[in-house]
Amino acid sequence: MGFIKDHTVRIGLLGVGTVGTGVARILLTEQKMLHARCGTSFVLNSAADIDWSSDRGLDWSGVARTEDAYVVVDDPQVDIVVETIGGLEPAGALIARALRNRKHVVTANKALVAARGKELFTLAKQHRVDLLFEASVGGGIPIVKGLREGLVANHITAIYGILNGTCNYILTKMHMDGLEFSDALRQAQEKGFAEADPTLDISGGDAAHKLTILASLATSSLVDLGQLHVEGITEIESLDIAFAKEFGYTIKLLAICRGVDGKLDLRVHPTMVPNTHLLAAVSNELNAVFVRGSYVGDTMFYGPGAGQLPTASAIVSDLVDLSRDLTLREGHRFCNRTIDPSSAATVMPIGEITNRFYLRMHTKDAPGILSEISGVLGSERISISSVVQLEAHRVGDLVPLVILTHEAPESAMERALARIGQFPFVRDKVMRIRLFTDGA
Repeated sequence: MGFIKDHTVRIGLLGVGTVGTGVARILLTEQKMLHARCGTSFVLNSAADIDWSSDRGLDWSGVARTEDAYVVVDDPQVDIVVETIGGLEPAGALIARALRNRKHVVTANKALVAARGKELFTLAKQHRVDLLFEASVGGGIPIVKGLREGLVANHITAIYGILNGTCNYILTKMHMDGLEFSDALRQAQEKGFAEADPTLDISGGDAAHKLTILASLATSSLVDLGQLHVEGITEIESLDIAFAKEFGYTIKLLAICRGVDGKLDLRVHPTMVPNTHLLAAVSNELNAVFVRGSYVGDTMFYGPGAGQLPTASAIVSDLVDLSRDLTLREGHRFCNRTIDPSSAATVMPIGEITNRFYLRMHTKDAPGILSEISGVLGSERISISSVVQLEAHRVGDLVPLVILTHEAPESAMERALARIGQFPFVRDKVMRIRLFTDGA
């Protein structure tokens, strides 16, 4: 690998499923446009997949096809390896082998980058090649490039992201159509916005992977996925949606990254976002990332967060970046890389973070109940901003009681909820949702 005289970059593709087929489609049909825009000829040299029996609607003439991915990774003709297999293995082993073979790698594999970034970025650094991952966050939204290059002059002070299209679609349908969670999930599956097993999405795990990557870029250091506080949306009920509307909020699964006293406030959880904020208007399967920079101020990146062609588009943008590396002398790299695998970010424990809270509980309709609950909150120095008890939502002798609080430490709220949950007049678990707190 080194200076490429004919400005031709040869690509090896691992995995020709949904996203891989999209990448192949662009490389096979848009060669003239790409050459006109960046002066490089991109050639799909080889592709590996375990099953070539299905018709992908492409002309594979001139492309060496194989069922053995290591043939592609070890091919001396391949300059850049594109991985669209997904999962931790065999994708991780294949990427590691490609980096050791001194090949640049482009991946859409958010789980792998989030879980094994230290190992893979260290390998890339040791072998003087790059591992790029624009497609791992936000599908076709250029958020990685935005942080890596467009906002390189800024200290990133806050990131608020709607990073999972499945959850956003479900919550949108609950808000707009009055659906219960299970019905909205079923509709998302029928429309192809949710997997048959949606656990990773609705648990908040997918958004956590993406937040780990964004936070690593924002801080130029590696974030440990295991240190994030993560909650999903499975406990959100239509009743919570109704109360959110009453208070002027929209519930979103929000990924949050903020700098607080030299540490990172990193979490994923349902959040009540004021209807006046741009993020509240992001609906259905779309994604958005709100970024605050020290010099640029507030910016928002918005668009399709997944899908064959948006994700493939992001992968090709990385190929174009790397083509510049390959047309320069080896070691003189064009792209700005901002993750240092030897540096680790310090994450703030969830208990130290302060939030405003929405609390919803079902209680008996009897005198003195509110004073007992407020007494517990007061003993933890948690002050109440609003209280609502709606007879319209009564079920038998139980009435939903909703409390909004001022800012309080998570640790104090945890202690208060443990005590409130022991009251005999409180039925079921107390529902807690954080309110959006910008901290600007």
